[in-house]
Amino acid sequence: MPIALVTGASRGVGRGVAIGLAEAGFKVYATGRRVDAAALPDSVVRIACDHTDDASTAAVFERIANDGDALDLLVNSVWGGYERMTEDGKFTWTLPFWEQPAHRWTGMMDAGVRAAFVASALAAPAMIARRSGLIVNISFWAAQKHVGNAIYGIAKAATDKMSADMAHELRPHGVTVVSLYPGMVRTEAVLAAAQGGWLDLSNSESPEFIGRVIAALSKEPNLMERSGTVVVAARAARELGVCDIDGKSPVPLTLDKV
Repeated sequence: MPIALVTGASRGVGRGVAIGLAEAGFKVYATGRRVDAAALPDSVVRIACDHTDDASTAAVFERIANDGDALDLLVNSVWGGYERMTEDGKFTWTLPFWEQPAHRWTGMMDAGVRAAFVASALAAPAMIARRSGLIVNISFWAAQKHVGNAIYGIAKAATDKMSADMAHELRPHGVTVVSLYPGMVRTEAVLAAAQGGWLDLSNSESPEFIGRVIAALSKEPNLMERSGTVVVAARAARELGVCDIDGKSPVPLTLDKV
């Protein structure tokens, strides 16, 4: 049975990835500050973790090792950037960079990019020793165009560059690293916004769909050819014959349509 760790699995994309991987036959370890209360299958091993605390993150990897498991897959989905989008009745998400609240940088860069870096650094040695493994960093098109605000773009661009450079350094050791771009995912926050009439969900993706795509990627014979690249989830799904939980095949987003 392949072993996966999904960070930030308390909700949103991370929770969906954990579910999708468990359904695909992975033994899944799921982390998050509130993961104990998350709606996850009983088979998923929950480990409460604040990924802004390096010692807490290290304890997750110690737990996995103590269980006698060796990671085949790490999905870095932990992210603090979508919290507190509205403050004092004001929607601050789209403010210019000089008016952005300082906590947004912390949420995206520390609880997002840095957390993914630390988890990857802890996962890499064992993967290197086995000369196999896959690290998936959840990213988005904001790395390539202005979407929402400047900090969002900075964080996602940093994630893509991190993935590319990690892939370069891990390639000789047989370990693959990719950035994965979901489309519009029906997370709890997105569904709430849709109820208010703010979003069109006709081409949306379930959170579990992202887990299905990652599971299929992990089994791809020529996976190393993708290392260091950006993988658009819906496009990869069509290449790999993966459908969403409703049987649909979401249309891949492109840069001009984001």
